Amino acid sequence: MIEVAEAQAVILRRARPLPPHAGPPVPGRVLAEDVVSDLDMPPFDKAMMDGYAVRSADFAGGPSKLQVVEEITAGRTPEKPVGPGQAARIMTGAPLPAGADAVVMIERCEAAGEDAVRIPAPVTAGQNVQPRAREFRRGETVLAAGSLLRPQEIGLLAIVGRPSMLSHAVPRVAVLATGAELVEPDHEPGPGQIRNSNAPMLIAQAASAGAHPHYLGIARDNVSHLWQLIGDGLTHDVLLLTGGVSAGKLDLVPEVLRDLGVTAHFHKVRMKPGKPVLFGTRGEALVFGLPGNPVSAFVCFELFVRPALRRLSGHAAGPPEFVSLPLGEDFRYTTDRPTYHPARIERCAVGECVRPVAWHGAPDVRALTLANALMLVPAGEHVHRAGDAVPALRLN
Repeated sequence: MIEVAEAQAVILRRARPLPPHAGPPVPGRVLAEDVVSDLDMPPFDKAMMDGYAVRSADFAGGPSKLQVVEEITAGRTPEKPVGPGQAARIMTGAPLPAGADAVVMIERCEAAGEDAVRIPAPVTAGQNVQPRAREFRRGETVLAAGSLLRPQEIGLLAIVGRPSMLSHAVPRVAVLATGAELVEPDHEPGPGQIRNSNAPMLIAQAASAGAHPHYLGIARDNVSHLWQLIGDGLTHDVLLLTGGVSAGKLDLVPEVLRDLGVTAHFHKVRMKPGKPVLFGTRGEALVFGLPGNPVSAFVCFELFVRPALRRLSGHAAGPPEFVSLPLGEDFRYTTDRPTYHPARIERCAVGECVRPVAWHGAPDVRALTLANALMLVPAGEHVHRAGDAVPALRLN
């Protein structure tokens, strides 16, 4: 049995980013190349207001009456320079004409005849002007490899003329539930049966991690059925199995995985819930044998599977990050292993605090619906007092 941190390190050493491919930008994917701008941005000195483009030197002696020589709208190139005593009517986003070094917003200006405008002082050079290349220059790296593509990054790619780029593929995740006692959620359970909650939960967790999940169904507790479905699952980037990984008579998953060429790198981790978790590989495929109890499967996904999926997607991912928060109430417990207790992070007098939720053990999925965090408590018999700091992992 190994520690959680060691198990996480074992997984992340074997989770390598998936090969990049060229295509249009997709939100949630990760860039696999640096993106360099093909232009200055803005590509010209740009008016930031509707108003008049002027020379600030014309206002050294106070307000000025200026001759209007041109009107410049966005998308139009100025045709005339602005000389001493002159101005150009300009719209937001339009290029500043030669000679001008400031824009005075129209609300401060007063018409002074058909082709003249009166403008009060002071006017300073650069006011209401976005200089050329203020945002970035041609040849500058504007997005680095490893950047997550959000809507704003996709907008920037459009600005620099990149409708296609290299990004990492999205992991394909197969999900397989095992157990003769399971029926699908739309079935009425018979004697000794329960509905399959783990597979829908794991599919949702995989989707929330940016993966493409594929449901393989329920495998019965016999070798031939497991062999067929696990074999199908091993054609994916990641195979998640739930159930059948403990030490019972019908816990056949480790044996079938071995026979199908999967190398197990660990089986059992010193934690609660989730002790029986198994991790293996076949080629580049990652295999997680998660326990059958729902909270165990959920916790193991957050601690082990989610970081692996992020790494496969091209993120520079490490283990999940816990934050230290004060307890919102006294908490007494006894446990033989480090325990990831469903908890809730809330606002309190000191900012944020964490409170354990009522939890009745590894089968108690309802406790997870009350939680937005996992609170880590060490092994032993403890009484933590309100205000004591404890590690907590925020849940998506």
